[in-house]
Amino acid sequence: MSTTNDPIADMLTRLRNAQLTGHSEVRIPHSRVKSDIARVLKREGYIEDFKVQKEGGKTNLQIALRGERGNRAVTGLKRISTPGRRQYVGVREIPRVLGGMGICILSTSEGIMTGQEARKKNKGGEVLCQVW
Repeated sequence: MSTTNDPIADMLTRLRNAQLTGHSEVRIPHSRVKSDIARVLKREGYIEDFKVQKEGGKTNLQIALRGERGNRAVTGLKRISTPGRRQYVGVREIPRVLGGMGICILSTSEGIMTGQEARKKNKGGEVLCQVW
């Protein structure tokens, strides 16, 4: 059993690697936060679909990637807040990714959402990652 100090960074790395190697899907260990992030990515059109699968005694999150090898929907993923250095922002400091061409994903008091949704709801929070 492998453990990681930053499971969200591990998820983003697995997604990035699967995109670069041309895989159509990727499996990652499941957690509620990861499935909430996958839900946001699906809603915003960055992934095709995701589902939670039980395999033996483990629960995995299976993510179907969108696009072909040279033409992927996700061109970049960047972890912002890390366990060693949390990045919290107020509603006025929510970053805009590539002038609105990408999204940032925040963890707020109302759950995990995009920066745009957080601005509409007037909520700040922890900036988990940026996707473009």
